[in-house]
Amino acid sequence: MPAPMKQTVRRSLLVTAASLTSLALTAPASLAAPSPSPSKSPSPSKSASPSTSASPSATPPATMSTVGGARLGQAGTQVALAGGAPVVPKDLTARSWIVADAESGEVLAAHNPHWRLPPASTMKMLFADTVLPKFPRTTQHKVVPKDLAGIGSGSSLVGIKENETYSVQDLWLGVFLRSGNDAVHVLSSMNGGVESTVKEMNQHAEELQALDTHVVSPDGYDAPGQVSSAYDLTLIARSGLQKKDFREYCSTVTAKFPGETKKNKKGKKVRSSFEIQNTNRLLAGDYDISQYPGIAGVKNGNTTNAGATFTGVAERAGRVLLVTVMNPEKSDHNEVYKETAKLFDWGFAAAGKVTPVGELVPPQGAAPSAQASAQPGANPSSGESAQAGRGGGSQQPVASAVADDGSRGMWTALGIAGGVLVLLAGGAYVVNRRWPLPDLVRRRR
Repeated sequence: MPAPMKQTVRRSLLVTAASLTSLALTAPASLAAPSPSPSKSPSPSKSASPSTSASPSATPPATMSTVGGARLGQAGTQVALAGGAPVVPKDLTARSWIVADAESGEVLAAHNPHWRLPPASTMKMLFADTVLPKFPRTTQHKVVPKDLAGIGSGSSLVGIKENETYSVQDLWLGVFLRSGNDAVHVLSSMNGGVESTVKEMNQHAEELQALDTHVVSPDGYDAPGQVSSAYDLTLIARSGLQKKDFREYCSTVTAKFPGETKKNKKGKKVRSSFEIQNTNRLLAGDYDISQYPGIAGVKNGNTTNAGATFTGVAERAGRVLLVTVMNPEKSDHNEVYKETAKLFDWGFAAAGKVTPVGELVPPQGAAPSAQASAQPGANPSSGESAQAGRGGGSQQPVASAVADDGSRGMWTALGIAGGVLVLLAGGAYVVNRRWPLPDLVRRRR
């Protein structure tokens, strides 16, 4: 059997198995919002290489994946309110969104969460989760012309120059803060090239059971067939947040980035630096939106085809939520962040007062661990253990942080109760009931 067909069959079997499991475990549907008229699109779970048109349909497909629960495959808003639970905000315009508990994996509410849509630069979360553990942050790389080949026209750039040397830490800050496609291409070149990196990303997406996702370009640049979903982006973010460096980079507000080497007035070669700021407006703020209390990342994106996309993580009163919003129809400035903030507010108010409508599934092949032996902070997460062995220790904070009370301070590490999250040593997954996020970084003003 040809390799592409094997991959397609394998993915279809995975989706079918996950769907059957979800159907067996999902609670009866209740209080689902009316579904919009479905299109005639085929089931997204039946193709290993999905396609997307230049302008995505405004109507979700009739059949969507049920990974994580049967209700997550239904069109429209899915929520099961209990006594005292607030209603979902009425003025949301995103084509797809999801609110989930980052630790337990419970999906509190969702709207077309498995709708395959162009992800824009939120795809960089999968790129980072795949490639970040491979290179120590202190590794130095001199950029050559081929490293910057193939960058799409109009791409967001951090300003990397040929024949200049950058540390891996510089490059990742360029990826997370400025969404620099040039930094992605340099790291991809270090990783064996774009084609090899894309292959690894697709394999990793399958391992995570992010089966709505198909990667064509590692930077998220619009490309035929490049899609993901709010559900998948949330799975990917949850996996990435287990890595200490990932958490640190995605929560950094500002950093110094190396500039170009030039001769000064005395003829001596000098290299200055310039400041870069995170384009995540819930983290950095903007003139029409404040920094969100408790925000700790993750990644934003915006292209002509994808519209605005965003996945964020925030903590309040010991609870950690993940929210993904894709392509709001409303075109107001920073609308994707405003709708995300509304969903965070709702999620924190509704937690414990809603019946989950689904779950964030564990990686493929994950085996339950002995929960009784898991102690809070007993073991490092996969990313931390891998990074520690590769010189990836934590760096000093680049910027001050923002907290609920508005007080000034530096990075605050949160020891969130729970067992070990995921261990990837030797390629084997061990997953506990809860996925704690050790050292989650809140922002303090």
